[in-house]
Amino acid sequence: MPIKVQSNLPAIKILEGENIFVMSEERAMAQDIRPLKIIILNLMPTKIETETQLMRLLGNSPLQVDIELLQMATHKSKNTSRRHLTTFYKTFDEVKGQRFDGMIITGAPVELMDFEEVDYWDELCEIMDWAKKNVYSTFHICWGAQAGLYYRYGVRKFEFEEKLSGVFEHEILNPLHPLLRGYDDTFVIPHSRYTGVEEEDITSQDKLEILAKGDEAGVSIVCNKNGREFYVLGHAEYDRDTLAREYFRDINKGLDTNIPENYFPDDDPSQTPLMTWRSYASLLFSNWLNYYVYQQTPYDLEDLKKLYE
Repeated sequence: MPIKVQSNLPAIKILEGENIFVMSEERAMAQDIRPLKIIILNLMPTKIETETQLMRLLGNSPLQVDIELLQMATHKSKNTSRRHLTTFYKTFDEVKGQRFDGMIITGAPVELMDFEEVDYWDELCEIMDWAKKNVYSTFHICWGAQAGLYYRYGVRKFEFEEKLSGVFEHEILNPLHPLLRGYDDTFVIPHSRYTGVEEEDITSQDKLEILAKGDEAGVSIVCNKNGREFYVLGHAEYDRDTLAREYFRDINKGLDTNIPENYFPDDDPSQTPLMTWRSYASLLFSNWLNYYVYQQTPYDLEDLKKLYE
């Protein structure tokens, strides 16, 4: 089934070229169906790229998904045109009167800053508070996962000795959990980060469960046991060449950066990376949509407020 987006969003041509069903607003209005309402808080500097990556995965399910894009009013983007943002993105003030089946909070390149030093931290906290009563299930990615764990549970991040970059293997700790249904015993996803969280800081929280971890990547997927919060510290949504572009960007800046691990064939950056995580990424997002958004959210989103009465 399709994802519904504004008719002239740049991601449409890319996704249609991949045979992903994208529905225009006009066609969607003729459908007698209640689509899932998903809001994406896009904190990444490369917004168009991230939009495309996430919509590709959200469109790979039998469910019709209505996408809303959200930006921070308290932060000025340096890498995305003002025209794109004003055309396709809303601010929190414009959406806070609505309710949504699901929400995605992306990563952001601010890991080495204290959370409270990030210029939009207060606004992000306000949005996470709002989500408790207005969004059924929230999916946090990378820094967005660390931010959510810190704000909600006081879980602090720690800095690695060097950047964790590459495609890493993970062990599933709860093979019966619906989020990982259909997974093999081990799986791979990319990581690109300077910080992580300690396992004991998660296991000490009664409400949290670690679903997957890796020898190199550490804690990678965490959930609230009620199914309304998911924290993925990697980037399952990344394209084949995303890590490569990050690596060459850092090299061109003169940074001393390591070649992403388990990524380029023979660790040769001149070779095309193998795409080894796409099926896991598709399952991750489709399982979230199916088991924790579609099957759990009240049909009438106004009934979300009853969960707190």
